[in-house]
Amino acid sequence: MNKSELIDAVAIDTGTTKAAAKIAVDAVLGNISSALANGGDVAIAGFGSFSVKHRTARTGRNPQTGAPLQIAAKKTAVFKAGKGLNDAL
Repeated sequence: MNKSELIDAVAIDTGTTKAAAKIAVDAVLGNISSALANGGDVAIAGFGSFSVKHRTARTGRNPQTGAPLQIAAKKTAVFKAGKGLNDAL
């Protein structure tokens, strides 16, 4: 399911227009992104939690030449599925 399919499903489930559903989906995703960007976590009971993980710098290899290269440290978003989601699967 992509974003437009999600918007269509939300519109059908809530009985609203696609425009209203798009605003709602964009608001939810934007607030999750903002919370993670500010270093916070987002926990949705029965679904899962989003958090930020710091990856340290490390040495990798160029697959074509085999030459070592430095991979910079970065932050990445991680998702951990909750019990309700795991049970649904």
